[in-house]
Amino acid sequence: MFWKKRLPKDDPEKREALKNEVEKEGGLEKNDLPAMILSALIVILPIALIVLIVVCLFCALPMLLH
Repeated sequence: MFWKKRLPKDDPEKREALKNEVEKEGGLEKNDLPAMILSALIVILPIALIVLIVVCLFCALPMLLH
């Protein structure tokens, strides 16, 4: 697979170093994960809806012009 070649190999030492750095900076708080998911949806969902509307309008264009 093309994408497997581009992904770096998993390095447990780097993963542990990143985890230690996050913990040193204060770690994650209780509701950080839901907040990150919600903020990602707020960014991605409107763009996805706009793309979907444009695709639907493009597909309906021949019917609208006929």
